[in-house]
Amino acid sequence: MTGNLYRGQAGLPFSSTLRVYEPLAAFPEEQRQVIGAAVARTASRAAVENAELLASLGRITRSGGDPFPTGRTDLVRVTTAPAPSGETADDGPDAGPVLLYCPSQLVLRAGLAANALMEGIHGPLAELLIPEEQRDKHQERIDQVKARDGSIRVHTRASTWGIPFSWFSLFMESDRKDVVEAGGRIVTVRVWAPITEALERARYAVANLALAAPDLDMLDDLSQLTEWLELFHVDSMVELDYGAVADKVYPDDSPMDIRLGIECLAEGDMTGAAAAYRRLASRWIPIRQLARAS
Repeated sequence: MTGNLYRGQAGLPFSSTLRVYEPLAAFPEEQRQVIGAAVARTASRAAVENAELLASLGRITRSGGDPFPTGRTDLVRVTTAPAPSGETADDGPDAGPVLLYCPSQLVLRAGLAANALMEGIHGPLAELLIPEEQRDKHQERIDQVKARDGSIRVHTRASTWGIPFSWFSLFMESDRKDVVEAGGRIVTVRVWAPITEALERARYAVANLALAAPDLDMLDDLSQLTEWLELFHVDSMVELDYGAVADKVYPDDSPMDIRLGIECLAEGDMTGAAAAYRRLASRWIPIRQLARAS
């Protein structure tokens, strides 16, 4: 299979991701070398996306029963950001846009996903699909990565069949975005925010929900999201990558609806909060129902 693949056309579930891009200085020295080598292997963002999808399809059909990534050719996404905090054009030629990096970390993420599957309601089925021998073999890969890179920050969170509402709280309509189209379809929409702004928005949402709706599941999600973002460098960028679901929902007002809903809850306006939720539900419940479609 060659050429650019559209994830929806490939027959795979809609998958969306939340990524953190850090400056190179935020990574351990040995990991910087791995990142540099990975960036040199791919010429563009589209090439990274295509290579990752082809590799995932290859693992599904790999002989030997091992579905896990080996990490030998881990991929890295690259984006640009404004000059680091406090720098201006007067600070010299190096004060312009800087490159930020998000390693795929497929070995670590596959291990976390497998553990979650084993601990979930489909654990017995997962044990049949992923033999213990393969899980033990993959744990050795994880141990090697941790020994090489030291303290591990997982840069990517993924969600299938829809985007968690808590993710939208990190973004606003004015944030930088990129709409990627091909063959008459929206392949994806990517939205970026500086991590300092994303954290400020998340903390605002947590503070208001804690007072107005402490039993809401979204409060727990936002608290965990905030703790995760606090692990990263202050000059990082956060990216929401809609994936192929963008073709179903874009233009999307979900960040605005989340913000308005939280503001209404904080002001005691239950009618306004309910209206914001209805708009979100009408947009995303049909997407989530596709997961159960035959």
